[in-house]
Amino acid sequence: MLHSIEEASKNFCIHQIREAHTISDGPSKKRTLIAYIDIQTNSGQNHRVYVAADKSFIQRISKLFLEEDESDEETLIDMALETANLIVGSAKVLADSSSVNGYNIGTPNFIKFDVFDLEYDEAKTLRVASDEILIAIKELHG
Repeated sequence: MLHSIEEASKNFCIHQIREAHTISDGPSKKRTLIAYIDIQTNSGQNHRVYVAADKSFIQRISKLFLEEDESDEETLIDMALETANLIVGSAKVLADSSSVNGYNIGTPNFIKFDVFDLEYDEAKTLRVASDEILIAIKELHG
């Protein structure tokens, strides 16, 4: 499952940000704006997808989409939610069009602006220059 989300994240960097990126395993230690979207696979499994980006990454997105050089906290939160929605929505399309188990996505939710310290099963960090975005997934039980 993380594969389609990782691919969608790469596509986001390539097609939206239009700058080179690198990928590494695990979370960053930076303070990030953390959002999540719950997904349910067609086979009935539930997962939570976390998208956590540092302020400079989200400000980069705000500059691209809103042409704001210095966004306020509310706008940065909105951009974090929109980024999560764009990436997970794109991953859904990728999963639906491949042999990967498709899924339905929920509404993005904002958790906090802090170091990512939540439980996860798998995680990847993408870097664009010194800006970072974490994509993590956690299977939900119950």
